[in-house]
Amino acid sequence: MAENTDDLKEIFGEDAEGLPKKDWEKRLQENEKTATMLPYQQPDAKENTAADSQKNKEPKGKGGFWFFLLLLAFCLSAVSGIYLTVKPGMSCPGQEVQSAPSLSLSSVSKSTDGPGIAWIKIRGVIAEDDNSSPFAAPSSASYISKRVREAAKNKDVKAIVLDINSPGGTVASVQDIYSELLSAKEKGKKVVALFRDVAASGAFYIAMAADKIVAEPGTITGSVGVIMQAGNVVGLFDKLGIQVTPITSGKYKDIGSAYRPMTDAEKALLQDMVNDTYSQFLAAVKAGRPNVTPEDMTEYTDGRVFTGQRAFNLGFIDKLGGEETARQLAGELTGLKNPRIISHKTSGLRELLFSFGSTMESKDLGKQLQSISTPRVSYLWVF
Repeated sequence: MAENTDDLKEIFGEDAEGLPKKDWEKRLQENEKTATMLPYQQPDAKENTAADSQKNKEPKGKGGFWFFLLLLAFCLSAVSGIYLTVKPGMSCPGQEVQSAPSLSLSSVSKSTDGPGIAWIKIRGVIAEDDNSSPFAAPSSASYISKRVREAAKNKDVKAIVLDINSPGGTVASVQDIYSELLSAKEKGKKVVALFRDVAASGAFYIAMAADKIVAEPGTITGSVGVIMQAGNVVGLFDKLGIQVTPITSGKYKDIGSAYRPMTDAEKALLQDMVNDTYSQFLAAVKAGRPNVTPEDMTEYTDGRVFTGQRAFNLGFIDKLGGEETARQLAGELTGLKNPRIISHKTSGLRELLFSFGSTMESKDLGKQLQSISTPRVSYLWVF
């Protein structure tokens, strides 16, 4: 039996030092009893050692890794739940959430609280969305048209207020929204257009479907006309030693190409197309603003912009004011006193996710080159 402190430390470790004699004698007796056990009665040291070794080999960060995965799954589930719950909603003054940079609009809810007015916001250039990513936002023109159709179908909506801050957009996109507004009016809906900072060209075209138009005295409006811009990269490609050789089925198939100079015949054809789309614009203005004199109609539809005050003096708008003026005017047209805005659920999260994907894709060089090389006919105020 070990009788000194060094032997006790070797057997039982450092904690044996300082024990009373009777305690370490008892431990030595138990140790000797264990030594006399049969092999199958003794603790399996190898198994314990192997288990401890395996335990020590486990990566220390494994628990944190699984916790991160569980947290990520929870976050994705939460976002999916919110996305499915939050529908594109109708926005009213003072209640809207910032959304995609180029467009913010709203959707009518199925409210049972009685009649009211729908408030639809139009922001930025009006055009179809060229993005093809899975996060691409609903194309702006189609989205606005959809909101107008929903408002037209809702029996509680008696009027639509178009809250416009836009320099215009592409011809077909503008005309699509204009047509939807005319259809809504055929269903008995009144339409009021509200001009903010800018309501020019295509935005002005859309407002021609309205029963009444409201603008601030300093609003920039007008720009009745058409523009077509075709880029040309011939000089740049010459410096880089790049040459493009088109193979076409006809001499006008690559008309407006950015890779070669435009011929006089091609310019004449494109000018004829621009004149045609301008005549369509002018017809819409004459139909929407019949009280404007022929002289003023001719003078102020040459592409120039003018203020809201000048537009009011000429008869292109009906009233000077802001959103409250537009709301009250919609109430007057529908016989509603102090008309309410149809309740809504905002779509800020959805639009944020979509706009993020759209912004990321818009940085693609190929997309930018395609935009430069593809000519577009637009009702757009540019400077």
